[in-house]
Amino acid sequence: MDEYNHQTQEPEGGSAPGEAHQEPRRPGAELYEWLQLFLGCVVAAVVLFNCVARLTRVDGSSMDNTLQHGEIMLIWSLGYTPKQGDIVVLNKTCVLLPDWTEPRAIVKRVIATGGQTVDVDYASGTVYVDGQPLDEPYLPEGMHRPAPPSMQETHWEVPEDSIFVMGDNRNYSTDSRDSLLGTINTDYVLGRAILALWPLNRFGAV
Repeated sequence: MDEYNHQTQEPEGGSAPGEAHQEPRRPGAELYEWLQLFLGCVVAAVVLFNCVARLTRVDGSSMDNTLQHGEIMLIWSLGYTPKQGDIVVLNKTCVLLPDWTEPRAIVKRVIATGGQTVDVDYASGTVYVDGQPLDEPYLPEGMHRPAPPSMQETHWEVPEDSIFVMGDNRNYSTDSRDSLLGTINTDYVLGRAILALWPLNRFGAV
């Protein structure tokens, strides 16, 4: 009986056994992949800076010396609930004061939240929340009674879902003490300032 030897011959110009056949890349394929990556990064950046965090520039001197005019901050928004002592950015639609030509976002410190009371004793320069004096080492100077008629109130009750805010530079700050602004509904809070980015000599946690 004859025996047959079965041999496998590799076709000329073919691939080795088990090796996948690769078609030549189409012209422009690499450019298309880079374009997809770029657009993906743009979409991610839009989501990040609209839903999670955003950049905001300080306008004015009401937060001196904690924050200075022109400083750029990173604001955290996702899942944020205002707490006493936080520095927050308020939506520019929350107020249009008489000396403003257009609405603007404002940066202030949260002094009290919904359900709390605030009392200001200008004689001693002390702020009381629920009858307890606040320790405020961030103030650049003593607090004086403001001159505007709209800022003569000294006792406030903060409604639920609202906050009472003040600038650290108390003698040069339009804030919740002013009846034109008052307490702020939390819907107007854009987020908490967490990091100063620019200028570099101011870089650090807020």
